[in-house]
Amino acid sequence: MNAYEIVLKSREKGRPTAVKYISNIVEGFIELHGDRRFADDRAVVGGVGFLAGKPVTVIGIEKGEDTNDKIAHNFGCAHPEGYRKAIRLMKEAEKFRRPVLCFVDTSGAYCGIGAEERGQSEAIASSISEMIRLKTPALSVVIGEGGSGGALGLCAADEVWITETSTYSVISPEGCASILWKDSAKVAEASECLKLTAQDLIALGAVDKIIPEQEFSEAFFSGLREEIARFFEAKRAIPADVLVEERYRRFRKF
Repeated sequence: MNAYEIVLKSREKGRPTAVKYISNIVEGFIELHGDRRFADDRAVVGGVGFLAGKPVTVIGIEKGEDTNDKIAHNFGCAHPEGYRKAIRLMKEAEKFRRPVLCFVDTSGAYCGIGAEERGQSEAIASSISEMIRLKTPALSVVIGEGGSGGALGLCAADEVWITETSTYSVISPEGCASILWKDSAKVAEASECLKLTAQDLIALGAVDKIIPEQEFSEAFFSGLREEIARFFEAKRAIPADVLVEERYRRFRKF
């Protein structure tokens, strides 16, 4: 597949969303709500559960499945309170020494007037800043679209993994084509230029692992669950200060 075909695949109807990943990978998940400031943003689903018998904090950007579900979750476009909820859950995870697992699938953060009035850019920047300094292991998995700052707000982790037909980019191809060429018809060319596919990203060092998709079956989720559990087990052995320094260096080298 070329880059634009992968973009379309990452948005494909029927692709498992964050909630599907959480239900198949995390046991006994209990969702927690609200940012303790303004509201509960349903585009960001977060809470606690167990992975391989050990507690974990899970945060996912949820697009929704059918039309009503998509509307309820704002099509996976988070408001500032979604990122502030994520920060609250990450800091709670740090306090109780739980690792943080993020599932990212968004075309970008919500750009409505209300979101801007309530500090959208500050909320994303704070999420990046807090996550990068988190004194507990953190892993982010891009499971569809990893779009713009909306994705980066939950991707300042020890490692970023991506499924093989997902994308991760500074801007959508449509947005890129409109800005650079003033022509949305150049979306395929923009897709190639952005280097947003899993193979491009692994070559650039922007992601750390490509997850083969095959089919989204029980075997797929079981294998991913085991990989994540092994990752956290290895990271738990690293002192917190070293963990933070290594995470800082990972992003600093970019």
